[in-house]
Amino acid sequence: MEEIQFTINGSFQKITVDGDRALLWVLRTDLGLTGTKYGCGEGLCGACTVLVDDAAVRSCQTAVREIRGKQVVTIEGLAMGKKLHPVQKAFMDHDALQCGYCTPGMILQATAFLRRNPEPSTADIIDAMEYNLCRCGAHNRIVRAIQAAATEMKGGS
Repeated sequence: MEEIQFTINGSFQKITVDGDRALLWVLRTDLGLTGTKYGCGEGLCGACTVLVDDAAVRSCQTAVREIRGKQVVTIEGLAMGKKLHPVQKAFMDHDALQCGYCTPGMILQATAFLRRNPEPSTADIIDAMEYNLCRCGAHNRIVRAIQAAATEMKGGS
């Protein structure tokens, strides 16, 4: 057991846990942040994606000790108070979901991507989202939502 200190969704957190435990299970079980989903458990589907120091990370493949001293954002912490983040809003506006299971991971992957590339081409978006799987087939709507979010985040209409 080790003490791990980090910031989660803007709040300081200190836990005592097996440092090898997957971040996914710490978030869901220990902290009650169930927006992060278990998908494949292999880091291949993206359902468990969270932001660690603004980078998209697969929480099922990240040992909790790896986040010591870092900033972690889950889907629950992305909104600014009651105001949705532009990517969250775009996913709603463009109906970029069906069952919704992959949506938190998609939104966090897209958020990290748009911070690195604020003016993406369609091909850039497709490449960035390739390893976040939507089994319902909402990929075209997801791409349109990310394009809209990019425009809004740049201050466009």
